[in-house]
Amino acid sequence: MTPAQENKTIEQWLNDKGVVDVEVIVSDFAGISRGKKLPVRKFINSLDPNDLRMPDAMFGITVDCDFIGNEFITELETDVYMIPDPNSGGLLPWCSNPTAYFICDVIRQDGTPLDMSPRQVLKNVIQLFANKGWQPIIAPEFEFTLFTKEDDDKPTVAQPPRGRSGRLTTDKGVLSVDGISEFGPLFDDVQRYCESMNLPVEALIQEAGVGQFEFNVEHGMPLTVADTAFQFKRMMKWAAIEHDHYASFMAKPYPDDFGNAMHIHQSVVDIETGLNVFADEDNEDTPLFHSYIAGLQKYTSSAMLFFAPYSNSYLRLAASLSSPVNTHWGRENRSVGLRVPAGGREARRVENRILGSDVNPYLAIAGSLLCGYLGMVEGLKPSEPVTTSAYGLTTNSLPQHIYASVEALENWAEIRELLGEEFITTYLDVKKAEMKARAQVLSPWDTEYLLTNV
Repeated sequence: MTPAQENKTIEQWLNDKGVVDVEVIVSDFAGISRGKKLPVRKFINSLDPNDLRMPDAMFGITVDCDFIGNEFITELETDVYMIPDPNSGGLLPWCSNPTAYFICDVIRQDGTPLDMSPRQVLKNVIQLFANKGWQPIIAPEFEFTLFTKEDDDKPTVAQPPRGRSGRLTTDKGVLSVDGISEFGPLFDDVQRYCESMNLPVEALIQEAGVGQFEFNVEHGMPLTVADTAFQFKRMMKWAAIEHDHYASFMAKPYPDDFGNAMHIHQSVVDIETGLNVFADEDNEDTPLFHSYIAGLQKYTSSAMLFFAPYSNSYLRLAASLSSPVNTHWGRENRSVGLRVPAGGREARRVENRILGSDVNPYLAIAGSLLCGYLGMVEGLKPSEPVTTSAYGLTTNSLPQHIYASVEALENWAEIRELLGEEFITTYLDVKKAEMKARAQVLSPWDTEYLLTNV
C-alpha cells in the first residue's frame, strides 16, 4: 500500500467512526506516551504532505521529566516527523469526544528513520532476522499491582469495592478467580477498553503478590505485540483511575512481597516455510534453538539495562520471590531465567523470565530478540539444562545493580554497530541522568538508620 493509499484508509476509518479528535503518539525511553492531540480535520490535512512535527528532544526526556542534551539532541530541538501507522490505531474509550489514536514511526527531515525512537529500535532488530529469512514470534506477560486512592490521592494497597480491608481477596491465593471477580467492574471496563482500542489481550490472572494481577498479550509479530503492550499499560492506568485505583507496573512496589515481572515467550519461524526453526519434524530441539538460548545466556548481562532500567528493578531480582537471578535454562522449570515450556514443534519456545514489568516494551523485546539472534548467527552452545531449583546457583549470575548494567551496555561493542551510536549514546545519557537524580534523594533507609544514629 502506498503512503497515499494508507492516508486514504486512515481518513475513511476516521469518518466511519465519527472521530472528532486524534492523538498521534510515540513511546519515549520510559514507555510513556509522547505526542499531540489534534482536531480530526487538522490531522487529516497534516497527512499529506507529512507535517506532524515534534522536536527530537522528546527522546531526551528522563522519567522524572528532566531533559538531557548530547551531540544528537542539541539546544536546537530539531523537528522530526511522526508517521502514523494505520495498523496501530484504535479508539480511546476514556475521552468524552470520540477520539482516535495512532502510534507513529519517526523520520528525519530527509526521510530517514530516527534510530533513537524505541519503535524504530525494535524494527531494526526485526530486520536483522528478516535478512536471515527468519521471523520472530513473541508473547509477553505483564504483571501489575493495584493500589487504592486515599483522600490525599496517595496510593495504598488496593481494596475491593465492598470496602474490605487487609489483603486483596479471601483466599489470598495465586490464580484466584475470586480475586478478579472482586474487581469485576474495573476488569469489565478493561475488557471493553481492549475491544475499543483493538488490543488483543488473551487472559487476566491474579498473581501471588498483594493486589497483583497479570495480563497476557496474544502471540504474534513483535511490532504488533509491542504496540499492544505499550497501549495496554497506558489503558490499564486510565481504567484504574476511573475506579479510584492506581495501576503500577513498578518492578518492586513492596520490599517484602512479590515483584512485577514481564515474561517474553519467543520463537522463530522460517519466512518461506512458516515452520518453527526451534524444533525439527521429530519434535526435537534444533541447533538453532540451542544457539538462541546460548545467545540469551551470553548477552543478557550486557542488555540488562533494557530489562531492568531503574534502581528499583534490582530489588525484584535480589528478592528471590519467584524472580530468577541468573541465565540458566531448563524445561518446565520456573526457577531459571530461561524456561522452555512443554509442547510440540509449533509450540517450541523459550520464555525469558528475567525482565521487570517496568520496561519499555519496544526496547525490552528488541533486547531479548537481539541476544537470541546473536546466539544464532554466532552458532553458540548453551550450558546444560538445570533440572533442580536454580535459585541458589551462583553461576550465570546477572548484574545486581543499575551501575553494573550501565557499564555493561557501555562496553557492549556489537550493539553500537547493530542499533546505532545515536540510540545507545542517548539511552545511556538518559539513564545516567536518572541515576544521578535518584542518588540525590534520601531513601527511607537513610532517614530511618542514619539521620539520628550516626
